[in-house]
Amino acid sequence: MAFAQGPQLGVPAMLKGVGIEQKLDSQLPLEARFTDESGQSVRLGQYFHGKPVILALVYYRCPMLCNLVLSGLTSSLQRVRLDPGKDFEVIALSFDPRETPDLAQAKRENYLRKFNHPAFDNGWHFLTGKEDAIHQVTDAVGFNYRWDPRQKQWAHASAIVVATPEGRLSRYFYGVAYNARDLRWGLMDASDHKIGNLAEEIILYCYHYDPKNGKYGFAIVNSLRVAGCATVFCLGAFIVLNIRREKRGRRV
Repeated sequence: MAFAQGPQLGVPAMLKGVGIEQKLDSQLPLEARFTDESGQSVRLGQYFHGKPVILALVYYRCPMLCNLVLSGLTSSLQRVRLDPGKDFEVIALSFDPRETPDLAQAKRENYLRKFNHPAFDNGWHFLTGKEDAIHQVTDAVGFNYRWDPRQKQWAHASAIVVATPEGRLSRYFYGVAYNARDLRWGLMDASDHKIGNLAEEIILYCYHYDPKNGKYGFAIVNSLRVAGCATVFCLGAFIVLNIRREKRGRRV
């Protein structure tokens, strides 16, 4: 479900404040410690060693959006014509402190099968961590999310971030589908220690999704209706203006 970030008109109350604030050139906390998919304690900075890094903030039990983020990233990486593990690293970091390395390992195996690239086995890392360490990263990235105890889901938005070899944020890519050419250039710029421009903030939210029936709650449906009505109104206004211009042209 897509909403343009800004005034957040028609967005459910639970989504107020949820989103991604671009913090280009912000420094990631390289000393923060996490646990990798094998259960080993790792330092975030050990993945920054002369190569750019793609960071995806997700949670592994997410019923929908996080899977789309990882699948979209996988699809794009298959076409970037760069070698994972050699030219860049990828980190999927769960922002849910309750998730375990077992979940990370299962998710990693799933996407390695999808990617089907031998070199990627050493290039994509699935991490879990404690709340303090997670917040250090999400604060640096500007990733704002909330837990809904009633729905037992995280309300969050979707994006991936490219960081320089020093761990400075170079580029944001929003949504769940990432243009391979743009991602390639983003990686190349980050490799050259360049900081990109602000990305267009078209936000996808994950919230009120019921995996039992595959539907979203009424709050999201109503928000979609508002967004749809706004789109129809804008299209209608555009058509009316064009018709008036055409009539004026005929009179002349």
